[in-house]
Amino acid sequence: MTFRGKPQVGPGTSTPLTVVPANEASWEDLRAIFGDRGYAASCQCQKYKMRNWEEWRTLQVAGRMERFRADTHCGFPSAATTTGLVAYLEGEPVGWCAIEPRSAYPRLRRTPAPWKDRDEDLEDEGVWSVICFATRAGYRRRGVTRALTAAAVDYARERGAASLEGYPMVVQPGEDVTWGELNVGSRSVFADAGFQEVSHPTLRRVVMRIDFDR
Repeated sequence: MTFRGKPQVGPGTSTPLTVVPANEASWEDLRAIFGDRGYAASCQCQKYKMRNWEEWRTLQVAGRMERFRADTHCGFPSAATTTGLVAYLEGEPVGWCAIEPRSAYPRLRRTPAPWKDRDEDLEDEGVWSVICFATRAGYRRRGVTRALTAAAVDYARERGAASLEGYPMVVQPGEDVTWGELNVGSRSVFADAGFQEVSHPTLRRVVMRIDFDR
């Protein structure tokens, strides 16, 4: 199935961002987004793909990078699966969003907070999750996360998801949040994309969800 996210115009830019599945991006594009320093470069979007902290730590950055490249099938547009979406601004790769069936994230399913007071079948492959975002240095506060969140809704629906969840932070107006903390996105961005809050398990974390009419 070919997916092209609807062009999105965010704050800080008048030029629409375009979004494609990660297998249609190149490895060089992903490397440009994740960079060589900071949380995204260290994690390589593997934190929730592992069963536990020890497995994640033992693999180290080079191993995480290798797994990330294999997971995305980047550079292979005909691949049947991938693990995320890539945003472009005027042809430049500027952002990443991890999105897959929830069952693809072992560590997420072992994290207690998202399931507090919820009766969930954590192996239900019809439920998809948006796990994290990465925005390329120099392109933050330009609507990249917002564009990726909106595109994730269309992407999950087109791929047959029954529901789509996110686990963003609650950010107060004017609050300064470090980028490493905000890699899960903010509640307001998910709300603007049509997600509804279904639980508030911690002071700063909520669960947002869309149930698709199939």
